[in-house]
Amino acid sequence: MSTTNVIHQSLQTPAAGVVLEADVGLPESPRGAVLFAHGSGSGRHSPRNRYVADQLNRAGLATVLADLLTRDEEQTDMLTTSLRFDIELLAVRVMALTDWMAGNEPTAGLGAGLFGASTGAAAALIAAAARPDTVQAVVSRGGRPDLAAQHLREVHQPTLLIVGEHDPAVIDLNRQAMETLQGEKRLVIVPGASHLFEEPGALEQVADLARDWFVCYL
Repeated sequence: MSTTNVIHQSLQTPAAGVVLEADVGLPESPRGAVLFAHGSGSGRHSPRNRYVADQLNRAGLATVLADLLTRDEEQTDMLTTSLRFDIELLAVRVMALTDWMAGNEPTAGLGAGLFGASTGAAAALIAAAARPDTVQAVVSRGGRPDLAAQHLREVHQPTLLIVGEHDPAVIDLNRQAMETLQGEKRLVIVPGASHLFEEPGALEQVADLARDWFVCYL
């Protein structure tokens, strides 16, 4: 059953020694909460992730879209592109945000899912490995799970990997990661889609797949 009555809040959340900006979408009586881990220079204003978050809200799931870098760090990253590939830094912040979601309103007590895109998917998987009692499911969109390296063996949560058909290098990396992940796992290749899922209907398929996965496991 879907719902369209969603409250949106903008918050500042403490995370591993910094304060991060976050946008929360809260439907009535949410069945779980999904944290979005952005990657490769993206943030909470990503139109693709906001579209997916809206579909999750309609399915009764709370969403938290947080910038994983501070404003000063974003300025540095725009010049150097170094921080977007600092997977350990991003993972520590995803862990901190996951802890914040579990212990603070409006998401306290809700089962947590992680939705990671690009390099953010690796950060999400590392966080899932580190928070087995909090994180209940993971979805990766066009992700780089290989960057989670040795942590993949510690991921036991149900994990859905979504890749575009026209993203062959990332398909191969996701297939390799599938062999290492320990829990329930599924790889879905979206026909006709490229890395950013910009083709007509591609992002809708991503949103449907993510919604069904999180509704099932949260």
